[in-house]
Amino acid sequence: MAPRGHGPGLRGLLAPPLLLLLLPPLLAPWPAAAHGGKYSREKNEAERPSQREPAAEFRMEKLNQLWHKARRLQLSPVDLSELHADLKIQEREEFAWKKLKAEGLDEDGEMEAKLIRSLNVILAKYRLDGRKDARELHSNSLSAGPEPDSLEDPRLEKLWHKAKTSGKFSRDELDRLWRELQHHREKVQEYNVLLEALSRTEEIQENALSPSDMRGPQEEALRSRHADLKDRLRRISQGYDRLRRVSHQGYGAEAEFEEPRVIDLWDLAQSANFSEKELEAFREELKHFEVKIEKHNHYQKQLEISHQKLRQVERFGDHEHVSRNKERYAMLEEKTKELGYKVKKHLQDLSGRISRARHNEL
Repeated sequence: MAPRGHGPGLRGLLAPPLLLLLLPPLLAPWPAAAHGGKYSREKNEAERPSQREPAAEFRMEKLNQLWHKARRLQLSPVDLSELHADLKIQEREEFAWKKLKAEGLDEDGEMEAKLIRSLNVILAKYRLDGRKDARELHSNSLSAGPEPDSLEDPRLEKLWHKAKTSGKFSRDELDRLWRELQHHREKVQEYNVLLEALSRTEEIQENALSPSDMRGPQEEALRSRHADLKDRLRRISQGYDRLRRVSHQGYGAEAEFEEPRVIDLWDLAQSANFSEKELEAFREELKHFEVKIEKHNHYQKQLEISHQKLRQVERFGDHEHVSRNKERYAMLEEKTKELGYKVKKHLQDLSGRISRARHNEL
């Protein structure tokens, strides 16, 4: 991927425009009964407890459709559990938006637009946006180790190869670096999706018949989005510089945290408008958050191992062994989904606190 255009080597990573067919129904209200007025009120009320099939994972049908599509695409068990958590967060935010809208808030539509952008990020992250994916499907093999090609960025692959062959990293440190490289890739991907969405929004405004009608709150929202993207780009550049140093020098003993998301939060918190006491309290909370992430990572690995074993037993084992392995896999799958949601919800809460503290500086 030859870096060019917008920002330090990131414009070249831009994905094609996302399918717009998914956008119109994004925030539209769903009918209370699936069959409209065909049935009587009594009939509908009697059927209410079983409106959704037991297999339904979400209260919003559009999210169920994405979930079923992901399962058809045979995403890995870990990716499915991560997608499940992301969709749960998305559903929570959309219901909150509907409540605000019913109260007459979000008049400029910025929260609605933010929800559209967040769903687009999910679609791109899990390859649900209709783009052809040249990558091979996940092998679900832990013993083979991660493949550099899945980083999708020659610069990151070069760093990974440098670290693997340097002899400066233990196995645990290589695992830690791999997580950091993946996290960096996801930040670049999210930046590209948001930049593409902003470009489309600006194009729509430029083609508007009455540009004067687009001024005021909408212009302010655009400025805010530009500032957010500029800040993201700066953090991405700083993150890459840090990864480059680590891949060449190895990890030092002075590191405060190990998990990439926690490292990002700590860096942001130190530049926010926190008092010394508040910053120390935040640091302690980040330690607890890191433990929660480590627990989630443990269950993800157990889920992958259970998936491999289940596939093997289904091929060669008897009915009793298959049944026991299916039960264990189902338990691990549910626990991983639960922990994934808790981690993402906690991350959202911590990010919100930092954002509010930074805004208080203005």
